[in-house]
Amino acid sequence: MPPGDGMPHSHKKSIAAGVPPRVRPAPTVPSGRAGSISSFIVHSHLRWDFVWQRPQQLLSRMSATAPVLFVEEPVVLEDLVRSHLVVTEPQPGIHRVVPHLVSRDGATQDTRDVATLALLRELVDADGPLGDRFATPVQWFYTPMPVPTMLGAFNELAVVYDCMDELAQFRFAPPDLVERERTLLANADVVFSGGRRLYDAKRRHHQNVHFFGCGVDEKHYARARDAATVVPPEIAALRGPVLGYVGVIDERLDYDLIAHLATAWPEASIAMVGPVVKVDPAALPQSANIHWFGQRQYEQLPSIVRGFDVCLMPFALNEATEFINPTKTLEYLASGRPVVSTPVPDVRANFAPYVAIGATPESFLTLVRDAVERPDPLHRARGIEHARQNGWEQIVATMVQLIEDAARTRVATPLRQRVSARPARDERETRTGTAAS
Repeated sequence: MPPGDGMPHSHKKSIAAGVPPRVRPAPTVPSGRAGSISSFIVHSHLRWDFVWQRPQQLLSRMSATAPVLFVEEPVVLEDLVRSHLVVTEPQPGIHRVVPHLVSRDGATQDTRDVATLALLRELVDADGPLGDRFATPVQWFYTPMPVPTMLGAFNELAVVYDCMDELAQFRFAPPDLVERERTLLANADVVFSGGRRLYDAKRRHHQNVHFFGCGVDEKHYARARDAATVVPPEIAALRGPVLGYVGVIDERLDYDLIAHLATAWPEASIAMVGPVVKVDPAALPQSANIHWFGQRQYEQLPSIVRGFDVCLMPFALNEATEFINPTKTLEYLASGRPVVSTPVPDVRANFAPYVAIGATPESFLTLVRDAVERPDPLHRARGIEHARQNGWEQIVATMVQLIEDAARTRVATPLRQRVSARPARDERETRTGTAAS
């Protein structure tokens, strides 16, 4: 990119050399507020109105005390006259930002980021529409892609990397994602991981990594256990037993396994609820007893799950599932339904006492049949209790404390020490969160 493009020179030079840029200087913080979180600017590869999952669960709670600017990936439109931001407030404290860019601004990742940064500055500068709310934010990244442009751009109090997936192993991952993640890890003040295997992978590259697995809104999913909850008619009309899945339908699912269930148990109905992403809908297995319902709103999910006899986690064992720690596990348990999963590493390590795990199509089918024909009330009660102990509120409270601690450390530490500091595997590494999240 040419000079004057909005990217700090040190960032451009470091990326060209394949070396992460140096650590940012400490922010300018009003007296008496060092380490105090006043706002968040969040960069996400997921849309706020997509499947309600970890980002929404965490940030909707954090926004109760600090406003959140949730910046999504840009939309590039050929017929657009002028680049601009579409800003909405889906709930109090959450400001959703979708950049709409003209084609010349959307040519590459970096041009998109530079154009987005210029628009964001207009929005949050002192005289901008949101200027009084994001003066010294915490910058929070779910994706490393905009990192070279965004780091240091907002006088941030601290930088957080909430790593919920190993994105480099997903289908269609950008080729430079790994390099950009290295830059993020070199500059983050604290790193959160959504799974144990992710924790083990990231702690080799950062000295302040904390494991926060799944959380659950137990009260929300407890509605599935309430006899007064009405099952949607399209689910209630299915011939039983109903074997159900709720979540994103993508490359992480084992479609041969789903087809095997349908063929081996034709009397059962398989309900697949969720958006189809990165796979061809025409390639999904088709059978009279497989039903693809598409995406449903988060508010509807307890009533849908109430109509299931068994909750399925039919994940393939591939690169995309090597590091996942599915949020749906605790949601299923909170609903009081039996859960059957394939042996995804984090599910096997974290949930084996509560989830039946089948390693082959035959054993998976046997476990599903057992769950329907021989329900275990004690096992169900243990799963519900485990869900109760893993609420999002506890996770949020601990995360906020860790961010504030990291921010105070950063403000108090001279730049020279932070630049020369190297990750140490045995220092300040913790497995934070519940033992089986």
